[in-house]
Amino acid sequence: MGKSDFLSPKAIANRIKSKGLQKLRWYCQMCQKQCRDENGFKCHCMSESHQRQLLLASENPQQFLNYFSEEFRNDFLELLRRRFGTKRVHNNIVYNEYISHREHIHMNATQWETLTDFTKWLGREGLCKVDETPKGWYIQYIDRDPETIRRQQEQERKKKQDLDDEEKTAKFIEQQVRRGLEGKELEEPVYTELNRENEEEKVAFNLNKGASTSVAASSKTSILGPSALKMAEGAVKRKESAHSSGQSKEKKKKSALDEIMELEEEKKRTSRTDYWLQPEIIVKIVTKKLGEKYHKKKAVVKSLIGLYLSPQEVIDKYTAVVKMIDSGDKLKLDQTHLETVIPAPGKKVMVLNGGYRGNEGILESINEKKFSATIIIDSGPLKGRRVEGIQYEDISKLA
Repeated sequence: MGKSDFLSPKAIANRIKSKGLQKLRWYCQMCQKQCRDENGFKCHCMSESHQRQLLLASENPQQFLNYFSEEFRNDFLELLRRRFGTKRVHNNIVYNEYISHREHIHMNATQWETLTDFTKWLGREGLCKVDETPKGWYIQYIDRDPETIRRQQEQERKKKQDLDDEEKTAKFIEQQVRRGLEGKELEEPVYTELNRENEEEKVAFNLNKGASTSVAASSKTSILGPSALKMAEGAVKRKESAHSSGQSKEKKKKSALDEIMELEEEKKRTSRTDYWLQPEIIVKIVTKKLGEKYHKKKAVVKSLIGLYLSPQEVIDKYTAVVKMIDSGDKLKLDQTHLETVIPAPGKKVMVLNGGYRGNEGILESINEKKFSATIIIDSGPLKGRRVEGIQYEDISKLA
C-alpha cells in the first residue's frame, strides 16, 4: 500500500479532518479548494496551480464573475423551487440550507456582496416576490414552468366554456334590444300649462285603456330605452324561475340555515392566512439552530404566544410553545422553524388553512405527485364531506 493510497492512514485522517464546512477565509474559489488552516492557505496561494488560475482569471475577470454569479443564482433558485415551492419563506433559511452543501458557490465570488442585495435583485428581475418585515426579508418563488402555465390556460379556457344558458340568453336579448334602438332618436316630451277657456266648463279626462297602453308602450320604447335591457332581463329571469318552479314542485326550497351555511362556506373557501399554527397538532422541528437533539424531532403544539387585546383578538399568531414527544422538553418556536406532519391514511388530521380551517378530518389518501391529500371532514356542520387536493402544508396530524 503506497503513501498516497486512498485507504492509507494519512488519506483517511485528511478526509476526517476536512469533513463538513471549514472557514470561508481559507477557501479558494478559483481553484475550488478548501484549506484547513492559515498555513495551508498560504502554501496554496504560492503554488504553481493557483498562480496559473490567477493568470487565466486576469485575462477576462468579468467572464469568471458572470459564470460564478449564474451558477449561484441557478442553484439557489433550484433549491428554493424544489424545497419550498411557492411558499413564502425567510431568505436566510434558504441560504443556510444552500451553503450546507460543501461544494457550493460562495457569495463573495459573485456580483452580489450581501444576501440582501441578492434578494432585492431577485425581486427586480421578477424571479421572486420579496417583502421586507421586522423579522427580515421574505421571498416567494414565482413558478414560470411551461406545464404550470399550460394548466392555468386550460382552467381559464374551461371557465369561458362554462357559460350558463341564462347568461347566453341575457346577452342575446341585450344584442336584440340594442339593435332595435339603433337609428331611433329619443323624443322628448313637451310640457304645457293647463288652461281652461271657460270657468264654468268641467274638466274631463279620457281614460281610454287602449290608448293609454299604446302611449305607455310607445313612451317606454322611446323615452325609457336605456332601461329596456333591465326590464327584458328581469322578464327572462322571472319566466325562467316560473318555469323551473313549475317543473320542480316536488323539490324543497332551501332553508335560511342552508343559505347561511353556504355563504359562510364560500367566505371560508376564499380566505387564506399566512399563519397556520393550531393547538394540539403534531409538528416537526426543521431548524438546526437548536442542535441535533431537536432537529427533525416531532413535538405537540401546546399553546400560541400572543398579546390578547380581547378574547377574540391576538396580535402574534406565528409563535407557539411546543412540547417534545420523546423528551418532554418545552420550547418556544416560530412557525418558520416548524413544518406539518402527514400521518398514515386513516388517522385524524386538522385543517390549518383555507376554507375548512379549524375542522378535524380523517386522512383518506395521499397524492405524492401533486403533494396533496384527500380527507373526510369529521367535525362541524360539514361532517362527512370529502375534500380533495388539500396541500401538505394545510393539514397536520392531531395529537
